[in-house]
Amino acid sequence: MRFVSLLVALCIVSSLSAAGAPRKPNVVFILADDLGYGDVGCYGQQRIQTPNIDRLAKEGLRFTDFYAGCTVCAPSRCVLMTGYHTGHAHIRGNAGKEPPEVQVLRDGDVTVAEILKQAGYATALCGKWGLGDEGTIGTPNKQGFDYFFGYFNQGHAHNYYPAYLIQNESRYPLKNLVPGEGRFGVGVATKKVEYSADLITAEALKWVEQHKDGPFFVYYSPTLPHANNEGRDNGMEVPDLGPYANLDWPERQKQHAAMISRMDTDVGRLMELIKTLGIDENTLVFFSSDNGPHREGGNDPDFNNSNGPLKGIKRDLTEGGIRVPFIARWPGKIQSGVSHLVGGFQDMMPTLAESAGVSDAVPKDIDGLSILPTLLGESSKQKQHDYLYWTFYERGGGQAIRAGNWKAIQQPMDSAVRLYDLGSDLGEGHDVAAQRPDVVAKLTATMEAAYRPHPNWKMPGEK
Repeated sequence: MRFVSLLVALCIVSSLSAAGAPRKPNVVFILADDLGYGDVGCYGQQRIQTPNIDRLAKEGLRFTDFYAGCTVCAPSRCVLMTGYHTGHAHIRGNAGKEPPEVQVLRDGDVTVAEILKQAGYATALCGKWGLGDEGTIGTPNKQGFDYFFGYFNQGHAHNYYPAYLIQNESRYPLKNLVPGEGRFGVGVATKKVEYSADLITAEALKWVEQHKDGPFFVYYSPTLPHANNEGRDNGMEVPDLGPYANLDWPERQKQHAAMISRMDTDVGRLMELIKTLGIDENTLVFFSSDNGPHREGGNDPDFNNSNGPLKGIKRDLTEGGIRVPFIARWPGKIQSGVSHLVGGFQDMMPTLAESAGVSDAVPKDIDGLSILPTLLGESSKQKQHDYLYWTFYERGGGQAIRAGNWKAIQQPMDSAVRLYDLGSDLGEGHDVAAQRPDVVAKLTATMEAAYRPHPNWKMPGEK
């Protein structure tokens, strides 16, 4: 009898302990492709309709000074996944088809997905990866993701009607007829049946429903509104023009707007599912973009003011190329509002690790800082970056740094360092390097210290 009583008591204590333990939040990270700072309504867009993303911002925390990892996709995504800025990251550029092996994560690289798996999370990526191709160690399933559906590389992702997508490590054939599809399934489809963005969204929704009991991490990375086929033929391809069909706009601008609104609808579907499943209050949702807006496929980013008040676009190290929309929503935990915290993609690994209770699993030398205190309204506990740093290896190379409100840019690398005060000159229209040589000298020295040479990535003149 005493044994039974003791057993009952132990069960009660165990039950109370479990009930008192904080639940690990589900995490949804939504990453748009080439979406500009000014492409959504909550960041000032006037003509492109984004009601669901705007609702995220209204219900969550909208960041004004948050940055992508780079000004093009692969290095930006590497920063997001590994927590190192591009002066330290292993993947620092878009390799293209030659040599593709430099755009592959290594076995020893630690990703956000691997960190969260240590905390007991189920993990999935639906969309574009860009950090490892077929037959390499860098594929999502070898880098911490239990499930993958989408594109391995950006060459393949430049096609919205491909011959196939990838499911885990195998090709998933589609009904589209793509003559001479080749290695990447890139080519103009003559029979367009299955739009890849729709399939990727459907797969993400299905996976979330299957893993509703959590905790789960889904990295949903649609390719919208990236141009199709690197600008060839149907450069901004979308099944229909939606509310823009009858507007007196250039065709490519109707397509670009329709792609953004279609993505917004998909974001709305995902959020509605989370609410329907009853997991809304335990789900931390992020929304962002991998870099600034593009001028590809016939798109004109000036037509709808895609970079908002910022200067420059994709491939520029001015604010328009790297400052991106960033929204965080977690009902009951994150209070709605606006944050001016200066942060970047490198902050995601430590933030998510802390939210999951596994901060000790994060590599000690990463460049990111947890922004969880800011998310939870505990700004007094928030650590601040001394600086944010970027490199870029195309078009003569380049580098940039932000420290406080000072922004220094050297692009291309054989040009003089330019200096801007973002506090009074958000549009980077007034170079004050000549007036503040002391600041230029200090930031130039910091950039030199922030850059670690890499055998795969060489600046012009670098041996």
